[in-house]
Amino acid sequence: MKVFIQIPCLNEETTLPLVFEKMPTSLPGVDQVEYLVIDDGSTDNTIEVAKKLGVKHFVKHPYNMGLARSFRDGVDYALSHGADIVVNTDGDNQYPQDKIADLVRPIVDGKADITIGDRQTHKIAHFSRYKKFMQKFGTSVVNVAANSNLPDAPSGFRAYSRSALYKLNVITQFSYTMETIIQAGNKRLHTVSVPIDTNEKTRESRLFKSNFQHMKKSAEAILRSYIMFKPVQVFGWIGSVLFILGLIPFIRYAIFAVVVHDGARGHLQSLVLGITLLVAGLLSLALGIIADLLRTNRILMEDLLERVKHIEYDDKNRKN
Repeated sequence: MKVFIQIPCLNEETTLPLVFEKMPTSLPGVDQVEYLVIDDGSTDNTIEVAKKLGVKHFVKHPYNMGLARSFRDGVDYALSHGADIVVNTDGDNQYPQDKIADLVRPIVDGKADITIGDRQTHKIAHFSRYKKFMQKFGTSVVNVAANSNLPDAPSGFRAYSRSALYKLNVITQFSYTMETIIQAGNKRLHTVSVPIDTNEKTRESRLFKSNFQHMKKSAEAILRSYIMFKPVQVFGWIGSVLFILGLIPFIRYAIFAVVVHDGARGHLQSLVLGITLLVAGLLSLALGIIADLLRTNRILMEDLLERVKHIEYDDKNRKN
């Protein structure tokens, strides 16, 4: 069994040595451990430092392409080089590398498809109350969308089995963390959490400029993923609410017409508003039906893509 530990990096020449201080060279139940650095457009000596630390595998981006693209390209490289498990950690030394053995153990034992390091964010001193609240709130939203019960959905300290990566398809350009959990939950992949403690903060996050931007981007990724897998529920609720709101102006108009008799005159705006809301509700329901048909087509395409991945990567590994 071969494990690839991939490290997305953007100008990490000072923190990368810290990452490798406790990086495992062997893991229980694993025959081979390889290190992969995804250089996301670094302008410092990240690559040179990584080579001195013994890294032999690299994916190089000519410019910054984001965390999601780095993860996707790293997974592609690892799978094409025979990875049975892919571990993702960070180049800023946020995560405890000596816990990688605990992270991969459930997958090695066949008890999980994906494992996620639970940072126990309530214990992180440099996280503000607002950030802790948003992490908890975001996790709860993801759990609803994924039908899961994970304590730390945004955590990037993860391990994926080869079969799980065949089934997952990262679409977002921001961060893959939320999207892959929602996909995993809806594709019946078993995801478990492993409690960890984080290291001391080495620098500010480069993934987002502000908490508001992080919240906005995460919300977009969650909403997009949720609509992809449960379009009928989303558009059904919207259509139902609009339909109910549309009945209210009709009831108002009827009251004036029946009770006040000619009192309905001058209240035609109620009819116009009611008709508008009812039409919007019907359009939402129609969109839900169309989106569900597209979802069915997407499922068939993803099944086909999974078969293509098997053929592509398995063929490459046989040749190697």
